[in-house]
Amino acid sequence: MRVIPTKEGGSFFRNVRGEYWRAYDFIEGARTYQQVENPLHFYHSGRTFGQFQYLLSDFPAELLHETIERFHDTRKRFGDLLHVIKADPKGRVAGVQSEIAFILEREDETGVIVDLLNAGEIPLRVTHNDTKFNNIMIDDETGEGICVLDLDTVMPGSALYDFGDSIRFGASTAQEDEPNLSLVSLDLELFTEFTRGYLSMAQGFLNQVEIDHLAFAAKLMTLETGIRFLADYIDGDRYFRIERPEHNLDRARTQLKLVADMEEKMPIMEGIIRDILAGGLQEGSLGEGA
Repeated sequence: MRVIPTKEGGSFFRNVRGEYWRAYDFIEGARTYQQVENPLHFYHSGRTFGQFQYLLSDFPAELLHETIERFHDTRKRFGDLLHVIKADPKGRVAGVQSEIAFILEREDETGVIVDLLNAGEIPLRVTHNDTKFNNIMIDDETGEGICVLDLDTVMPGSALYDFGDSIRFGASTAQEDEPNLSLVSLDLELFTEFTRGYLSMAQGFLNQVEIDHLAFAAKLMTLETGIRFLADYIDGDRYFRIERPEHNLDRARTQLKLVADMEEKMPIMEGIIRDILAGGLQEGSLGEGA
């Protein structure tokens, strides 16, 4: 996207109410989608997000402002959940014991990426931090990704956050708030297509530790989102906008169901990544064992 400068030459405008505005060229012949309708689109989504990270891979991420402090710190999100469980302001904890138990069993996993960052085993990178499929403009004719949208959460983070959240949102077989959990699973074809596209741009700058944790990151970002939805439900739906009673609970349950499915499919996911890196997985194939 090309930012249109203000009359004073700035990159944004602040009005008398303190609101910030930014203008871009209108993009013709392209659209966004709320759900993946064509696997080719998801391939190009992965390629576009990978290109976004590639173009910023040598930018000193520590110079960026952290728009939302500790946004993808899953250990912090886990701690926030424990706090709201203890407070139980709306008396909802008794009705979500199975969901709480599911999350508590996975406490040790919540700090994995944060600990890798703190230990310097994976680098701090410029990341988008909201890599849902609907934040990519898809060309109407070619199906290619035109540009990345929604840049307000661009800040320091891990490349794993962006990859994982893309899979969580785009490779699920159901909407994020689907009440029928039997419809919720990880679509391995979509996982493959996004990963092929992403690694076509990102393979050259990711280190081995990042590559080794790609599949895990998809699970962790899904778990983190489930934690956030459940915490907000227990807290009385204060953060996420809801359209019906127990909307956030439905959202939490879809995420936790997706986590469970990813756990079963983790060896296949890791095998797909190995096959792609080895050059043995082409468009439209899933690889041995899928």
